[in-house]
Amino acid sequence: MKSSLAVLFAAAMALAITPAAGATGSTSLVALGDSYASGTGAGSYQDGTAGNCWRSNNSYGEQVATRLRSAGKLSSFSNVTCSGATTADLAQPFKNRPTQLDALKRNTTLVLLTAGGNDIDFSTYAGICLQGDCTGAPTEATLAKLPQMGHNVTGLLTEIRKRSPYARIVVVGYGRQVSASTTLPAVPLDPICADSVLSAAERRDGNKVADGIDATLRSAVTKARARGVDATYASPFSRPDTFDGHALCESGTPFLRGFDALAAGQEGPEAVFHPNQAGQTALASLVRTHR
Repeated sequence: MKSSLAVLFAAAMALAITPAAGATGSTSLVALGDSYASGTGAGSYQDGTAGNCWRSNNSYGEQVATRLRSAGKLSSFSNVTCSGATTADLAQPFKNRPTQLDALKRNTTLVLLTAGGNDIDFSTYAGICLQGDCTGAPTEATLAKLPQMGHNVTGLLTEIRKRSPYARIVVVGYGRQVSASTTLPAVPLDPICADSVLSAAERRDGNKVADGIDATLRSAVTKARARGVDATYASPFSRPDTFDGHALCESGTPFLRGFDALAAGQEGPEAVFHPNQAGQTALASLVRTHR
């Protein structure tokens, strides 16, 4: 009888110390994803990552980790984000770095993720907008890739759950890169906003793609939740009080890099259309409302 009680007591204790959704205590955090997650364009790059993964100490993941650490609520943190990564690249070594998904542990409790943009070659599309004309066929071709991107992201979220079954996953969106207005404000703007570079029609089509990415990520998270994944979508569109007016070619202080990233000593083309430090801080505040 005593041995049976001992077994039951041991089992109860094991359940008590197993991490679970909603459990209190320290956070074991993993940051995954592409250039928006790594902080390309936000400066203060970690040793050995400038020119490849562009992993910034100002990224939203690093900022969330710093806040948790300051509050005494961070038990561990792994930032394995890397610029240029597709959803498939998270499951394999990339740019001579270990597989991102291998950073996930069974006791991971919080995962921050931005991914999917490279699945539709968004940077290539942006380059067409800047160097030629991306309206019409290029926009439609990019939009046609969104369903597969959504499928990929849902699959990725399912895989994350398999590796870290107790983790809350916060998928952070890309938001809007340029003004949605056909007219530009009468304030100093980055040279990227010149009509000879980005026409009103190109800004309009570019925002079709941005809106499509946002809707696709939201749908992917919804489908993952239907599979039992504890995921939520943190969309910049859900916080107009924070993000409206701060895209490129808008009147507020820009949250993104424009042609300033092409100046001597700066990151170069990889950082164009990417959040600057202020933009990453805004994304960090967005994460805090969703985790």
